[in-house]
Amino acid sequence: MAQMSAITTSVFDLFNIGPGPSSSHTIGPMRAAFDFLERVRALPGEVRARADGLRCHLYGSLSATGDGHGTDKAVLAGLLGHSPETVPQALLDELLEHPGRRHPLPVDGARLDLGPDTVVFDAVEHGFSCNNTLVLRLLAGGEALFEMEYHSVGGGFIQWRGWQEPDLGPPPHPYATMAELRAQLAATGLALHELILANEKALYRRSTREIEEQLDRVMRHMENAVRRGCETEGVLPGCIGLRRKAPTLVRRAGESRHSSDRFLMLVNAYAMAAAEENAAGHVVVTAPTSGASGVIPSLLYVLHNHMELPREAVRRGLLAAAAVGFLVKRNASLAGAEVGCQGEIGTASAMAAAMLAYATGHPLQVAENAAEIALEHHLGLTCDPVGGYVQIPCIERNAMGAVKAYNAYLMATLGDPATQVIDLDKAIWTMNQTGRDMHRKYKETALGGLALHMPRC
Repeated sequence: MAQMSAITTSVFDLFNIGPGPSSSHTIGPMRAAFDFLERVRALPGEVRARADGLRCHLYGSLSATGDGHGTDKAVLAGLLGHSPETVPQALLDELLEHPGRRHPLPVDGARLDLGPDTVVFDAVEHGFSCNNTLVLRLLAGGEALFEMEYHSVGGGFIQWRGWQEPDLGPPPHPYATMAELRAQLAATGLALHELILANEKALYRRSTREIEEQLDRVMRHMENAVRRGCETEGVLPGCIGLRRKAPTLVRRAGESRHSSDRFLMLVNAYAMAAAEENAAGHVVVTAPTSGASGVIPSLLYVLHNHMELPREAVRRGLLAAAAVGFLVKRNASLAGAEVGCQGEIGTASAMAAAMLAYATGHPLQVAENAAEIALEHHLGLTCDPVGGYVQIPCIERNAMGAVKAYNAYLMATLGDPATQVIDLDKAIWTMNQTGRDMHRKYKETALGGLALHMPRC
Protein backbone atom coordinates (compact mmCIF):
# COMPACT_ATOMS: atom_id res chain seq x y z
CA MET A 1 0.00 0.00 0.00
CA ALA A 2 1.36 3.42 -0.92
CA GLN A 3 2.12 5.56 2.08
CA MET A 4 0.25 8.52 0.66
CA SER A 5 -3.01 6.57 0.74
CA ALA A 6 -2.80 5.80 4.44
CA ILE A 7 -5.30 7.30 6.87
CA THR A 8 -3.77 10.19 8.82
CA THR A 9 -6.88 11.81 10.30
CA SER A 10 -6.66 12.69 13.98
CA VAL A 11 -9.13 11.28 16.46
CA PHE A 12 -9.77 14.87 17.55
CA ASP A 13 -10.51 16.06 14.05
CA LEU A 14 -13.23 13.43 13.93
CA PHE A 15 -14.48 14.18 17.45
CA ASN A 16 -14.26 17.95 17.60
CA ILE A 17 -16.14 20.25 19.94
CA GLY A 18 -18.14 23.14 18.55
CA PRO A 19 -21.56 24.71 18.09
CA GLY A 20 -24.44 23.11 16.21
CA PRO A 21 -26.48 22.60 14.23
CA SER A 22 -24.32 21.26 11.38
CA SER A 23 -20.65 20.37 11.07
CA SER A 24 -20.65 20.92 7.31
CA HIS A 25 -22.86 24.04 7.44
CA THR A 26 -21.72 25.60 10.73
CA ILE A 27 -18.35 24.31 11.93
CA GLY A 28 -16.78 23.98 8.46
CA PRO A 29 -17.84 27.46 7.28
CA MET A 30 -16.71 29.01 10.58
CA ARG A 31 -13.29 27.41 10.12
CA ALA A 32 -13.14 28.61 6.52
CA ALA A 33 -14.04 32.17 7.52
CA PHE A 34 -11.48 32.15 10.34
CA ASP A 35 -8.82 30.87 7.93
CA PHE A 36 -9.72 33.64 5.47
CA LEU A 37 -9.42 36.22 8.26
CA GLU A 38 -5.92 34.97 9.12
CA ARG A 39 -4.89 35.17 5.46
CA VAL A 40 -6.25 38.72 5.18
CA ARG A 41 -4.30 39.69 8.28
CA ALA A 42 -1.16 38.44 6.54
CA LEU A 43 -1.69 40.61 3.43
CA PRO A 44 0.52 43.69 2.91
CA GLY A 45 -0.68 46.77 4.80
CA GLU A 46 -1.37 48.75 1.61
CA VAL A 47 -3.69 45.98 0.37
CA ARG A 48 -5.61 45.86 3.66
CA ALA A 49 -5.94 49.67 3.65
CA ARG A 50 -7.57 49.66 0.19
CA ALA A 51 -10.29 47.19 1.21
CA ASP A 52 -13.81 48.59 1.36
CA GLY A 53 -15.87 45.40 1.40
CA LEU A 54 -15.96 41.68 2.07
CA ARG A 55 -18.34 39.07 0.71
CA CYS A 56 -18.83 35.37 1.33
CA HIS A 57 -20.79 33.55 -1.40
CA LEU A 58 -22.41 30.26 -0.43
CA TYR A 59 -23.08 27.61 -3.07
CA GLY A 60 -24.87 24.28 -3.31
CA SER A 61 -26.31 22.86 -0.12
CA LEU A 62 -24.79 25.75 1.86
CA SER A 63 -27.01 28.11 -0.12
CA ALA A 64 -30.06 25.85 -0.14
CA THR A 65 -30.18 25.16 3.61
CA GLY A 66 -27.62 27.55 5.08
CA ASP A 67 -30.31 29.84 6.45
CA GLY A 68 -31.83 27.12 8.62
CA HIS A 69 -28.40 25.75 9.51
CA GLY A 70 -27.07 29.12 10.68
CA THR A 71 -24.29 29.21 8.08
CA ASP A 72 -24.41 32.99 7.79
CA LYS A 73 -23.96 33.38 11.57
CA ALA A 74 -21.11 30.86 11.55
CA VAL A 75 -19.32 32.75 8.77
CA LEU A 76 -19.69 36.04 10.64
CA ALA A 77 -18.36 34.47 13.84
CA GLY A 78 -15.33 33.12 11.98
CA LEU A 79 -14.65 36.49 10.34
CA LEU A 80 -14.83 38.08 13.79
CA GLY A 81 -11.94 35.87 14.88
CA HIS A 82 -13.66 32.90 16.50
CA SER A 83 -13.03 29.21 15.94
CA PRO A 84 -15.64 26.50 16.65
CA GLU A 85 -13.73 25.22 19.69
CA THR A 86 -13.66 28.59 21.46
CA VAL A 87 -16.55 30.68 20.13
CA PRO A 88 -18.67 32.02 23.04
CA GLN A 89 -22.23 30.76 23.08
CA ALA A 90 -23.35 34.28 23.98
CA LEU A 91 -21.90 35.63 20.74
CA LEU A 92 -23.75 33.07 18.65
CA ASP A 93 -26.97 33.86 20.49
CA GLU A 94 -26.41 37.58 19.88
CA LEU A 95 -25.82 37.03 16.17
CA LEU A 96 -29.05 35.06 16.02
CA GLU A 97 -31.04 37.64 17.98
CA HIS A 98 -29.56 40.75 16.32
CA PRO A 99 -28.71 39.78 12.74
CA GLY A 100 -28.78 43.42 11.59
CA ARG A 101 -26.04 44.60 13.91
CA ARG A 102 -22.76 45.67 12.25
CA HIS A 103 -19.38 44.40 13.43
CA PRO A 104 -15.91 45.76 12.53
CA LEU A 105 -13.58 43.34 10.78
CA PRO A 106 -10.72 42.70 13.27
CA VAL A 107 -7.89 43.44 10.82
CA ASP A 108 -5.30 46.18 11.35
CA GLY A 109 -5.56 48.86 8.68
CA ALA A 110 -8.88 47.65 7.29
CA ARG A 111 -11.90 49.84 7.94
CA LEU A 112 -14.97 47.88 7.04
CA ASP A 113 -17.95 46.40 8.84
CA LEU A 114 -19.61 43.01 8.64
CA GLY A 115 -23.34 42.41 8.62
CA PRO A 116 -26.13 40.47 6.91
CA ASP A 117 -25.00 41.64 3.47
CA THR A 118 -21.58 40.03 4.03
CA VAL A 119 -23.00 36.57 3.32
CA VAL A 120 -24.65 35.91 -0.07
CA PHE A 121 -26.80 32.82 -0.63
CA ASP A 122 -25.74 32.10 -4.18
CA ALA A 123 -26.50 29.38 -6.74
CA VAL A 124 -27.64 25.96 -5.56
CA GLU A 125 -26.51 24.41 -8.83
CA HIS A 126 -22.93 25.22 -9.68
CA GLY A 127 -19.78 23.91 -11.33
CA PHE A 128 -17.49 23.69 -8.31
CA SER A 129 -15.92 20.34 -7.46
CA CYS A 130 -17.60 20.19 -4.02
CA ASN A 131 -21.30 20.64 -3.29
CA ASN A 132 -20.61 22.69 -0.16
CA THR A 133 -18.51 25.54 -1.56
CA LEU A 134 -17.79 29.00 -0.13
CA VAL A 135 -16.01 31.79 -1.99
CA LEU A 136 -14.72 34.65 0.18
CA ARG A 137 -13.51 37.89 -1.39
CA LEU A 138 -11.87 40.99 0.02
CA LEU A 139 -13.06 43.86 -2.18
CA ALA A 140 -12.07 47.34 -3.29
CA GLY A 141 -14.47 49.21 -5.54
CA GLY A 142 -16.31 45.98 -6.26
CA GLU A 143 -13.15 44.23 -7.49
CA ALA A 144 -11.49 41.36 -5.65
CA LEU A 145 -8.23 42.20 -3.90
CA PHE A 146 -7.95 38.70 -2.54
CA GLU A 147 -10.17 35.63 -2.69
CA MET A 148 -10.30 32.02 -1.53
CA GLU A 149 -12.49 29.09 -2.56
CA TYR A 150 -13.25 26.71 0.31
CA HIS A 151 -14.95 23.31 0.40
CA SER A 152 -16.79 22.08 3.49
CA VAL A 153 -16.41 18.34 3.03
CA GLY A 154 -18.30 17.06 6.09
CA GLY A 155 -17.59 16.55 9.77
CA GLY A 156 -16.29 20.13 10.08
CA PHE A 157 -13.36 19.40 7.75
CA ILE A 158 -12.45 22.04 5.16
CA GLN A 159 -10.30 22.11 2.06
CA TRP A 160 -9.63 24.84 -0.46
CA ARG A 161 -8.80 25.18 -4.13
CA GLY A 162 -5.28 23.81 -4.51
CA TRP A 163 -5.48 22.02 -1.16
CA GLN A 164 -3.23 19.01 -0.67
CA GLU A 165 -3.21 16.44 2.08
CA PRO A 166 -0.71 17.68 4.70
CA ASP A 167 2.49 15.69 4.73
CA LEU A 168 2.58 14.38 8.28
CA GLY A 169 4.95 11.60 7.39
CA PRO A 170 3.88 7.95 7.31
CA PRO A 171 2.00 6.57 10.31
CA PRO A 172 3.80 3.69 11.98
CA HIS A 173 0.91 1.37 11.11
CA PRO A 174 -0.53 2.52 7.74
CA TYR A 175 -3.90 1.33 6.48
CA ALA A 176 -6.67 2.65 4.24
CA THR A 177 -9.24 -0.14 4.40
CA MET A 178 -10.58 -2.50 7.05
CA ALA A 179 -8.76 -5.38 5.34
CA GLU A 180 -5.47 -3.50 5.63
CA LEU A 181 -6.22 -2.59 9.24
CA ARG A 182 -6.84 -6.26 10.07
CA ALA A 183 -3.55 -7.17 8.38
CA GLN A 184 -1.68 -4.56 10.42
CA LEU A 185 -3.18 -5.88 13.65
CA ALA A 186 -2.26 -9.45 12.74
CA ALA A 187 1.30 -8.46 11.80
CA THR A 188 1.98 -6.35 14.89
CA GLY A 189 -0.02 -8.20 17.52
CA LEU A 190 -1.48 -4.90 18.65
CA ALA A 191 -5.08 -4.50 19.80
CA LEU A 192 -7.24 -2.10 17.76
CA HIS A 193 -7.16 0.70 20.32
CA GLU A 194 -3.39 0.32 20.71
CA LEU A 195 -2.83 0.77 16.97
CA ILE A 196 -5.08 3.83 16.75
CA LEU A 197 -3.31 5.27 19.79
CA ALA A 198 0.15 4.59 18.31
CA ASN A 199 -0.72 6.33 15.04
CA GLU A 200 -2.18 9.33 16.88
CA LYS A 201 0.93 9.67 19.04
CA ALA A 202 3.32 9.44 16.09
CA LEU A 203 1.47 11.70 13.65
CA TYR A 204 0.44 14.43 16.08
CA ARG A 205 3.25 14.25 18.65
CA ARG A 206 0.86 13.68 21.53
CA SER A 207 1.62 11.65 24.63
CA THR A 208 -0.66 8.89 25.86
CA ARG A 209 -1.66 11.08 28.77
CA GLU A 210 -2.53 14.03 26.49
CA ILE A 211 -4.67 11.78 24.29
CA GLU A 212 -6.47 10.26 27.26
CA GLU A 213 -7.14 13.70 28.76
CA GLN A 214 -8.55 14.96 25.47
CA LEU A 215 -10.68 11.82 25.09
CA ASP A 216 -12.04 12.45 28.59
CA ARG A 217 -12.81 16.05 27.59
CA VAL A 218 -14.66 14.84 24.50
CA MET A 219 -16.65 12.37 26.58
CA ARG A 220 -17.55 15.05 29.13
CA HIS A 221 -18.90 17.29 26.38
CA MET A 222 -20.89 14.38 24.94
CA GLU A 223 -22.44 13.52 28.28
CA ASN A 224 -23.06 17.16 29.12
CA ALA A 225 -25.01 17.57 25.88
CA VAL A 226 -27.16 14.59 26.87
CA ARG A 227 -27.75 15.94 30.39
CA ARG A 228 -28.58 19.48 29.22
CA GLY A 229 -30.97 18.15 26.61
CA CYS A 230 -32.71 15.90 29.11
CA GLU A 231 -33.28 18.86 31.42
CA THR A 232 -34.20 21.60 28.93
CA GLU A 233 -37.80 22.23 27.90
CA GLY A 234 -39.07 24.64 25.28
CA VAL A 235 -39.24 25.33 21.57
CA LEU A 236 -36.24 25.02 19.27
CA PRO A 237 -35.11 28.02 17.19
CA GLY A 238 -36.63 28.58 13.78
CA CYS A 239 -40.02 28.86 12.18
CA ILE A 240 -41.03 25.21 12.53
CA GLY A 241 -41.90 25.70 16.19
CA LEU A 242 -40.70 22.23 17.15
CA ARG A 243 -40.88 21.49 20.86
CA ARG A 244 -38.14 19.56 22.62
CA LYS A 245 -39.18 15.98 23.45
CA ALA A 246 -36.26 14.51 25.41
CA PRO A 247 -37.37 15.65 28.90
CA THR A 248 -40.82 14.15 28.34
CA LEU A 249 -39.32 10.85 27.21
CA VAL A 250 -37.15 10.71 30.32
CA ARG A 251 -40.16 11.30 32.58
CA ARG A 252 -42.29 8.72 30.82
CA ALA A 253 -39.47 6.19 30.88
CA GLY A 254 -39.53 6.48 34.67
CA GLU A 255 -43.26 5.70 34.63
CA SER A 256 -42.89 2.57 32.46
CA ARG A 257 -43.64 -0.76 34.13
CA HIS A 258 -41.40 -2.75 31.82
CA SER A 259 -37.63 -2.50 32.20
CA SER A 260 -36.99 -3.31 28.53
CA ASP A 261 -39.30 -0.51 27.41
CA ARG A 262 -37.77 1.82 29.97
CA PHE A 263 -34.24 1.20 28.65
CA LEU A 264 -35.29 1.67 25.02
CA MET A 265 -37.12 4.89 25.88
CA LEU A 266 -34.03 6.22 27.66
CA VAL A 267 -31.76 5.42 24.70
CA ASN A 268 -34.17 7.38 22.50
CA ALA A 269 -34.29 10.20 25.03
CA TYR A 270 -30.52 10.47 25.34
CA ALA A 271 -30.03 10.59 21.57
CA MET A 272 -32.76 13.16 21.09
CA ALA A 273 -31.46 15.22 24.00
CA ALA A 274 -28.04 15.73 22.41
CA ALA A 275 -29.60 16.21 18.97
CA GLU A 276 -31.95 18.86 20.36
CA GLU A 277 -28.99 20.66 21.91
CA ASN A 278 -27.35 20.59 18.50
CA ALA A 279 -30.51 21.92 16.84
CA ALA A 280 -30.50 24.78 19.36
CA GLY A 281 -27.00 25.75 18.18
CA HIS A 282 -25.39 24.76 21.47
CA VAL A 283 -22.01 23.08 21.92
CA VAL A 284 -21.86 19.43 20.90
CA VAL A 285 -19.23 16.99 19.64
CA THR A 286 -19.12 16.04 15.97
CA ALA A 287 -19.51 12.28 16.06
CA PRO A 288 -18.71 12.21 13.21
CA THR A 289 -20.91 15.21 12.29
CA SER A 290 -23.03 17.68 14.23
CA GLY A 291 -26.22 16.43 12.59
CA ALA A 292 -25.43 12.96 13.95
CA SER A 293 -24.14 14.17 17.31
CA GLY A 294 -26.77 12.35 19.36
CA VAL A 295 -26.02 8.75 18.38
CA ILE A 296 -22.63 8.04 19.97
CA PRO A 297 -23.18 10.31 23.03
CA SER A 298 -26.43 8.50 23.88
CA LEU A 299 -24.75 5.09 23.93
CA LEU A 300 -21.63 6.42 25.59
CA TYR A 301 -23.95 7.72 28.31
CA VAL A 302 -25.42 4.20 28.53
CA LEU A 303 -21.96 2.65 28.87
CA HIS A 304 -21.08 5.00 31.74
CA ASN A 305 -24.38 5.26 33.59
CA HIS A 306 -26.25 2.02 32.90
CA MET A 307 -23.57 -0.58 32.20
CA GLU A 308 -21.20 1.20 34.60
CA LEU A 309 -18.12 0.44 32.52
CA PRO A 310 -14.83 1.94 33.70
CA ARG A 311 -13.63 5.03 31.88
CA GLU A 312 -10.68 3.18 30.34
CA ALA A 313 -13.03 0.69 28.65
CA VAL A 314 -15.15 3.50 27.24
CA ARG A 315 -12.03 5.28 25.96
CA ARG A 316 -11.09 2.11 24.10
CA GLY A 317 -14.59 1.91 22.66
CA LEU A 318 -14.34 5.50 21.46
CA LEU A 319 -11.05 4.70 19.69
CA ALA A 320 -12.74 1.75 17.97
CA ALA A 321 -15.52 4.09 16.87
CA ALA A 322 -12.90 6.48 15.51
CA ALA A 323 -11.39 3.67 13.41
CA VAL A 324 -14.76 3.13 11.72
CA GLY A 325 -15.21 6.86 11.14
CA PHE A 326 -11.73 7.09 9.60
CA LEU A 327 -12.57 4.33 7.13
CA VAL A 328 -15.82 5.97 6.02
CA LYS A 329 -14.17 9.37 5.66
CA ARG A 330 -11.33 7.87 3.63
CA ASN A 331 -13.42 5.63 1.35
CA ALA A 332 -16.80 7.38 1.13
CA SER A 333 -17.99 10.59 2.81
CA LEU A 334 -19.36 11.90 6.09
CA ALA A 335 -21.30 14.73 4.41
CA GLY A 336 -25.04 14.61 3.88
CA ALA A 337 -24.53 16.97 0.95
CA GLU A 338 -22.33 14.37 -0.74
CA VAL A 339 -23.92 10.98 0.04
CA GLY A 340 -27.13 11.71 1.96
CA CYS A 341 -27.85 11.00 5.61
CA GLN A 342 -26.39 7.50 5.33
CA GLY A 343 -23.04 9.28 5.56
CA GLU A 344 -24.04 11.03 8.79
CA ILE A 345 -26.49 8.95 10.84
CA GLY A 346 -25.42 5.74 9.08
CA THR A 347 -21.76 6.31 9.92
CA ALA A 348 -22.57 7.41 13.47
CA SER A 349 -24.64 4.27 14.01
CA ALA A 350 -21.83 2.07 12.69
CA MET A 351 -19.30 3.84 14.92
CA ALA A 352 -21.56 3.49 17.95
CA ALA A 353 -22.14 -0.22 17.32
CA ALA A 354 -18.38 -0.81 17.15
CA MET A 355 -17.91 1.27 20.32
CA LEU A 356 -20.45 -0.84 22.23
CA ALA A 357 -18.93 -4.13 21.14
CA TYR A 358 -15.31 -3.15 21.74
CA ALA A 359 -15.90 -1.34 25.04
CA THR A 360 -17.69 -4.38 26.43
CA GLY A 361 -14.70 -6.60 25.69
CA HIS A 362 -15.61 -8.27 22.41
CA PRO A 363 -12.91 -8.93 19.79
CA LEU A 364 -12.26 -6.90 16.66
CA GLN A 365 -14.28 -9.19 14.38
CA VAL A 366 -17.38 -8.67 16.50
CA ALA A 367 -16.88 -4.89 16.55
CA GLU A 368 -16.44 -4.85 12.76
CA ASN A 369 -19.54 -6.99 12.27
CA ALA A 370 -21.55 -4.69 14.52
CA ALA A 371 -20.43 -1.66 12.51
CA GLU A 372 -21.24 -3.37 9.21
CA ILE A 373 -24.72 -4.40 10.32
CA ALA A 374 -25.53 -0.88 11.49
CA LEU A 375 -24.22 0.75 8.31
CA GLU A 376 -25.89 -1.78 6.03
CA HIS A 377 -29.28 -0.91 7.43
CA HIS A 378 -28.88 2.81 6.78
CA LEU A 379 -27.98 2.40 3.10
CA GLY A 380 -29.90 4.81 0.88
CA LEU A 381 -30.96 7.12 3.72
CA THR A 382 -31.62 10.56 2.26
CA CYS A 383 -30.86 13.96 3.77
CA ASP A 384 -34.04 16.02 3.47
CA PRO A 385 -34.22 18.55 6.34
CA VAL A 386 -37.63 20.22 6.61
CA GLY A 387 -37.31 23.96 6.20
CA GLY A 388 -33.54 23.56 6.02
CA TYR A 389 -33.34 23.09 9.81
CA VAL A 390 -31.51 20.21 11.51
CA GLN A 391 -34.73 19.24 13.29
CA ILE A 392 -37.19 17.17 11.20
CA PRO A 393 -36.37 14.33 10.58
CA CYS A 394 -32.83 14.80 11.92
CA ILE A 395 -33.51 14.67 15.67
CA GLU A 396 -35.56 11.49 15.55
CA ARG A 397 -33.05 9.98 13.12
CA ASN A 398 -30.44 10.28 15.86
CA ALA A 399 -32.68 8.20 18.11
CA MET A 400 -33.28 5.62 15.38
CA GLY A 401 -29.54 5.49 14.66
CA ALA A 402 -28.80 4.85 18.33
CA VAL A 403 -31.38 2.08 18.60
CA LYS A 404 -30.10 0.45 15.39
CA ALA A 405 -26.56 0.64 16.75
CA TYR A 406 -27.58 -1.13 19.94
CA ASN A 407 -29.44 -3.78 17.98
CA ALA A 408 -26.48 -4.26 15.62
CA TYR A 409 -24.28 -4.72 18.69
CA LEU A 410 -26.63 -7.39 20.03
CA MET A 411 -26.82 -9.20 16.68
CA ALA A 412 -23.04 -9.18 16.27
CA THR A 413 -22.31 -10.35 19.82
CA LEU A 414 -24.94 -13.09 19.89
CA GLY A 415 -24.14 -14.54 16.48
CA ASP A 416 -21.16 -16.46 15.13
CA PRO A 417 -18.63 -13.84 13.92
CA ALA A 418 -17.20 -16.22 11.33
CA THR A 419 -20.50 -16.53 9.46
CA GLN A 420 -20.70 -12.83 8.53
CA VAL A 421 -20.88 -12.62 4.72
CA ILE A 422 -20.60 -8.85 4.10
CA ASP A 423 -17.62 -7.11 5.65
CA LEU A 424 -17.28 -3.43 6.58
CA ASP A 425 -15.25 -2.52 3.48
CA LYS A 426 -18.05 -3.79 1.23
CA ALA A 427 -20.69 -1.85 3.18
CA ILE A 428 -18.66 1.37 2.97
CA TRP A 429 -18.09 0.89 -0.77
CA THR A 430 -21.81 0.31 -1.28
CA MET A 431 -22.71 3.37 0.76
CA ASN A 432 -20.37 5.50 -1.32
CA GLN A 433 -21.76 4.24 -4.62
CA THR A 434 -25.35 4.63 -3.41
CA GLY A 435 -24.62 8.20 -2.35
CA ARG A 436 -23.01 9.09 -5.66
CA ASP A 437 -26.05 7.71 -7.51
CA MET A 438 -28.52 9.54 -5.25
CA HIS A 439 -30.34 12.48 -6.84
CA ARG A 440 -28.96 15.79 -5.61
CA LYS A 441 -32.36 16.89 -4.25
CA TYR A 442 -31.99 14.23 -1.55
CA LYS A 443 -28.58 15.49 -0.43
CA GLU A 444 -29.17 18.30 2.08
CA THR A 445 -30.85 20.74 -0.29
CA ALA A 446 -34.33 20.69 1.31
CA LEU A 447 -35.67 20.20 -2.23
CA GLY A 448 -36.89 16.62 -1.87
CA GLY A 449 -38.37 14.05 0.50
CA LEU A 450 -39.94 15.26 3.72
CA ALA A 451 -38.62 18.77 3.09
CA LEU A 452 -41.25 19.26 0.37
CA HIS A 453 -43.93 19.43 3.05
CA MET A 454 -42.45 22.66 4.36
CA PRO A 455 -39.97 23.86 1.71
CA ARG A 456 -39.49 27.32 3.19
CA CYS A 457 -40.90 29.04 6.24
